[in-house]
Amino acid sequence: MRRILSTAAATLIAALCGSLLAPAATAETNGVTVHRASIPGSGGITLRAKVIEPTGESAEPRPLLVMPASWATPNIEYVGAAARLAYESGYVVVSYTARGFYASGGEVEVAGEEDVADASEVIDWAVANTSAGEENVGMAGISYGAGISALTAASDPRVDAIAAMSGWADLVASLYPNRTVNASGAELLLGVGELTGRFGADLTELENAYREHRTEEALHLAEERSPINKLDELNANGTAVMLANSWQDSLFPPKQITDLFSGLTGPKRLMLAPGDHATAELFGAAGLPNHIWDTAARWFDQQLRGVDEGMADSAVEIQPMNGSEWKRYPDWRSVTDHATTRELTEPGRRHLFAPETGGLSTERGPGWRHSIDSGDPTLANSGLVLVSGALQGYARIPVGVSVPLVDRDDAAVWATEPYADGVNVTGTPRLRVNVTPEDESVSLFAYLYDVGPLGNGSLISHKPVTLRNDSPGVRSRVDISLRPTSWQVAEGHRLVLVVDTVDGRYRDESSGGEVAFGSSAEQPATLRVPVG
Repeated sequence: MRRILSTAAATLIAALCGSLLAPAATAETNGVTVHRASIPGSGGITLRAKVIEPTGESAEPRPLLVMPASWATPNIEYVGAAARLAYESGYVVVSYTARGFYASGGEVEVAGEEDVADASEVIDWAVANTSAGEENVGMAGISYGAGISALTAASDPRVDAIAAMSGWADLVASLYPNRTVNASGAELLLGVGELTGRFGADLTELENAYREHRTEEALHLAEERSPINKLDELNANGTAVMLANSWQDSLFPPKQITDLFSGLTGPKRLMLAPGDHATAELFGAAGLPNHIWDTAARWFDQQLRGVDEGMADSAVEIQPMNGSEWKRYPDWRSVTDHATTRELTEPGRRHLFAPETGGLSTERGPGWRHSIDSGDPTLANSGLVLVSGALQGYARIPVGVSVPLVDRDDAAVWATEPYADGVNVTGTPRLRVNVTPEDESVSLFAYLYDVGPLGNGSLISHKPVTLRNDSPGVRSRVDISLRPTSWQVAEGHRLVLVVDTVDGRYRDESSGGEVAFGSSAEQPATLRVPVG
C-alpha cells in the first residue's frame, strides 16, 4: 500500500508539472522562440530538449543556462521560467530530459558519470548551434536537475554559476539517515521511475539492495553521486552556488544542504522555505512570481551578466515554517550558533492522572534511567511523504499530535515549562542521550513539538537513528542532529521532545524488547535548542 500511495503521489506531481508548464511545440512570443531539439549525448544517445532563445541579432554571444529536468519529468518542466529568463535577461536556455526518461535515449543512471557527461555535451551543442557562448554558462534545476547541475559544475569548469533547488548534497544522508532507510522516499523514487524510465545497471543494483535489506552494500554508488564529496572541485572551480531547499523535504532533508553550503568557499547563497520536496519552487518553474526563482534570476544576472544586484558573496535567507517574512543572515553559523542547552530529567507523573513526562530543564539533575517498549507505533509521527510538507508549505497546516495521548509505554516524553514571551527556534536541534537496547537492533525517532496549553502539538523537527548489531544490553551514546528548522513558538507554549521506535515513513528495524534511556553526571542527556 505504501508503494502504491507513493507512486500515485509522485505521478500526480509529474502530471501537474506537465499540465502547468506545457508550451506550444514551436512558438515565438514576446521576443522569444521555443523549439524542440535532439541533442547528441554521451555515448551516442539522443537527449530530447527544448531550446528557448531571444529573437533578433546579438553583437556578442549570449549567456547560456542549461536546465536538466527533474526525476521522471520531461523537458517542458522549466519552459515558463526559461521564457522569462530569455525575455527579461537575454539568456539562451536549453532544458532537456535526462537520459533514460521518456524519449531521451539511454538508461537512468542516477546522476552518474554519463549524466554529467551529457550536461557537458549539451553545453557543447548549445555553443555550436545557438547564439550562446561558453564564457558565461550557468545551470539550474529542481531535484534531479539540481543534483546533476551541482555534479556537472564540479566536473566542468565552464559552469560559472548554478541554482540547485530541492536537490541533494549527500544521497546517503538523504535516503539512509543515521542508518535508517527512508522507505517512503525510496518507494516514491523507484515507483515513478519505473513508470517513466528505463533503469540502468547501477539503479537496478541499488533497488535490489534496498528490497533485499542490503542497503549498506550499495552505498558506494550513492557516495560517488553526492556533490558534498565534490567540494574540492567546486571550490577549485570557483563556482557560484545558490542552494534552495524546503524544511520538510521528504527526499532530501535540509541538513545535508546546509553542510554543503558551509563547505563552499566561493560565492554562495542558501534559501530555506516551508514546504516539501519541490513545492517551494514548483510554480516559479511555470514562470509565475516566486521568490526563489526571482532570486535565482538575480543570482545569474550578477554572476553571468555582471549586473550589480547587490548580492553578497555569502548569504542565507530563511522563511519560518509558520511565518511569511524572509529573514537574512550572512552565513549558516549566524543562523544556528545561538542556543540553549536543556537537561533531560527523569520522566515521572506530576499527579495521579498525568502521563509520565520528564523535564527539559535549565539545571543539571541527578542521573536516571527510563525504559519503554520498542516495536509499537504511537501517535507521534513525521507525517505523510509529500502531503504533510505541502500542507505546511501552502496552508501552514502542521503535522499535529495530542501529546497527552502519546502512549508512554511506547514513547519517552520531555517538556519545557511554558515560554512566558515565546521563542524562535531557528537552526539545528541536537539530542544527546544514553541508549541501552534490549535486543540487537532498534530504530529511534526523535520529534520536537511546539505544544499549546491544551496539549496539542505542531511538529517542528524530527530525525531517525538506528542502532544495528549492537550487543544486547550494551549502552550507546546517541548523538542526533535533528532537521534544521525555523519556528516561532508562541507565548505560553512549551517545547516537547518525544522519542519512540516506529515511524511509517521509515523502515522499522526495532526487533522488540525494551529500550532504556539514561543520563549520568559524566554523560548527561541534553537537548540543544537553537534560538534566534
